[in-house]
Amino acid sequence: MRGDIIIVEEHHRAAASIIVAHLLPAIRARQDRYTITVAGESGSGKSETAKALEEELGRHGITAGILQQDDYFVYPPRTNHETRVADISWVGTNEVHLDLLDEHLAAARAGATSIEKPLVIYEDDSITTEVMSLAGLEVVIAEGTYTSLLAHVDTRIFIARNRLETLEARQNRGREAMDPFIEQVLEIEHAIIGPHIERADIVITRDYAIEFTT
Repeated sequence: MRGDIIIVEEHHRAAASIIVAHLLPAIRARQDRYTITVAGESGSGKSETAKALEEELGRHGITAGILQQDDYFVYPPRTNHETRVADISWVGTNEVHLDLLDEHLAAARAGATSIEKPLVIYEDDSITTEVMSLAGLEVVIAEGTYTSLLAHVDTRIFIARNRLETLEARQNRGREAMDPFIEQVLEIEHAIIGPHIERADIVITRDYAIEFTT
């Protein structure tokens, strides 16, 4: 998403270093592209962790690219917020074109050299499209709240930090007002996303420690 603020900190890099070291043998053994998802609640560090993974993979000579779930929302941010206000039941997986994101992961795995994907322009509250080159990429990382639900994934990472633990990160990001309605939205998302930890191959704990589940 154009206009997003991503601040990679040392704890993101430390987690990425451990995860990449664990995944390197499987990635190097693959003939096709390896796919990874990074999921968790708002402000948990998904974008930062995905970026740290991309950078750490690069240090090992492996090229990676990132797909942001935020680009796949049905409506751009302000319009999506207004839709939620009008009907709180809109909050959930139906807000996102998860099928298209999964289709793009499948295309990446199948060796596509490029995809035409949506691109959210945050400042303009608009959605356009862009052609993303996949040429030379060995790993594709999809990050976003609901990405654990995607099918064409080799490794699922889940960040186990809830809406209260991510409050400071959300305030620093400055993308959403701190008001009771937003907290209601996050509570609904928590109920949806929380069980997705059961799908994870790797869990990042609230303290950014790493747990391997498979």
